[in-house]
Amino acid sequence: MRMTPQQFLDWESKSITLLAMSGAGKTTLSSKLPQAKWFHYSGDYRIGTKYLEEPILDNIKQQAMGVPFLRDLLRSDSIYICSNISVENLSPVSSFLGKIGNPAKGGLSLAEFKRRQALHHQAEIAAMNDVPEFIHKAEDIYGYTHFINDAGGSVCELDCPEVIETLAKHSLIVYIKIPPALEKTIIERAKKEPKPLYYRPEFIDEKLDIFMQERGFNSTDQIDPDDFVGWVFPELFKARVPRYEAIAQQYGYTVDGDQVAKVRNEDDFMQLIAQAIAQQDRM
Repeated sequence: MRMTPQQFLDWESKSITLLAMSGAGKTTLSSKLPQAKWFHYSGDYRIGTKYLEEPILDNIKQQAMGVPFLRDLLRSDSIYICSNISVENLSPVSSFLGKIGNPAKGGLSLAEFKRRQALHHQAEIAAMNDVPEFIHKAEDIYGYTHFINDAGGSVCELDCPEVIETLAKHSLIVYIKIPPALEKTIIERAKKEPKPLYYRPEFIDEKLDIFMQERGFNSTDQIDPDDFVGWVFPELFKARVPRYEAIAQQYGYTVDGDQVAKVRNEDDFMQLIAQAIAQQDRM
């Protein structure tokens, strides 16, 4: 979706998709907008509560069945298990994705890891394809004036142009470019606190092969799950940036992460995007 700065400011029912790496401030930015006016659609929340709900619960139950006390209660239907996913707490989604490595350290086999990655890929495509319907619901059913799509950090990895075209047709795509200082912070945080992530199949095959050769491993069971995630994250970061930039160049606009951090309210947000549109129009 393309428009002039004034057309954007005059747009009565704004629909915006935020793209960026996790940690760039998408959710924080969304939270600064008036909740009474803006419908906040979280792609990861939709994935966890709709498309991966059953696999996530199955994974939790499988872990619980390994504990005799819980196993007996589950089998007798004395207890039930549910996940408490929220926009602020998406841990059940990331824990389902898991990490490659030694099972004794909580790692997954390569086959199981790829199975879960494939499920997430399908779920993310479905969640993004739901955006037009939710834009309609937000306004016509719930009475929200505006809509913001807080897309997951791996949307650029989908290799599904139709998804991006759908988002661009129904919303204004805004890419948050991470400044060098924040880039270092995000990478260091990922190394210290490795979290499960989605990777393109070609990417994980290439990087896993390099990692195992460097370590002299001949089986993924030898991998410390956290060690691999910390090692691969900077490579993932570098691989995603040009993908985001290509999407923004073809379909949307780019805002600087330093400027995003200065946004205090809705008016600041509107002006930031209007300036980004004006700047890109001059290029």
